[in-house]
Amino acid sequence: MDLNTVTEVVHPLSRTQLPVWTAGDAWLAGGTWLFSEPQVHLTRLIDLTDLNWPALTIGDTHLTIAATCTVAQLDVLACSPDWMAAPLINQCCRAFLASFKIWKTATVGGNICMSLPAGPMISLTSALDGVCTIWAARGGERTIPVIDFVTGDHANVLAPGDLLRQIDIPIAALKRRSAFRQISLTPVGRSAAVLIGTVAHDGAFTLTVTAATIRPVQMSFAAIPRADELRDTILRRIADGFYHADVHGRPLWRKHMTLRLAEEIRDELQARP
Repeated sequence: MDLNTVTEVVHPLSRTQLPVWTAGDAWLAGGTWLFSEPQVHLTRLIDLTDLNWPALTIGDTHLTIAATCTVAQLDVLACSPDWMAAPLINQCCRAFLASFKIWKTATVGGNICMSLPAGPMISLTSALDGVCTIWAARGGERTIPVIDFVTGDHANVLAPGDLLRQIDIPIAALKRRSAFRQISLTPVGRSAAVLIGTVAHDGAFTLTVTAATIRPVQMSFAAIPRADELRDTILRRIADGFYHADVHGRPLWRKHMTLRLAEEIRDELQARP
């Protein structure tokens, strides 16, 4: 869609060239949502692509995902054989309600910053203890876990002019055992619930609930819990009013599926070493 109120597109080459943020500005990375509907409040786009951030960097302790990394680039990442949680990357990429054309353009950072309950990059990075690095509009930077970055349906911690620079995933998190469950009302519909369970080397179990709730919810246990313990914890941690409501699923159904899928994950991870 043409954005006919935009009168300027800026192409900074470095952080020092980023313009002062003003009303009517928007960051442009993939632009798959930005160009999908009218944006009559916008007058200037700040294109991030010329910053040329490396899409993916594997370090000694972290996998760094640039905010401008596309879904397609993430999906073909060559993972180390000991990254037992690596299948989550492909599973979450395929949880997108998007074609391969969108995969080549849509960015990991864009999906997180949209902060929709069904955002699969939120599911992936929050389940793997991802940490966001944010460039503050007034200078400097701060970090915040992805699980805390999203604060509600289409809401997050970014202030006007703040920019998500990258997400760092601990290598230790990628070495956990994992189990993934996703459900939609239709075969290719938007996710109504995405649950990810992981087990660390010390036996600690973590369950991350997304899509079913208005923001990510994470529950941790010293070991894989009993079925009743897991169920009681979910019922206690997720109030009925915290389940998301839209045409893709009613809250009561999302609650039911959350409890069901959580038990499936518990069974799967308990059954295999």
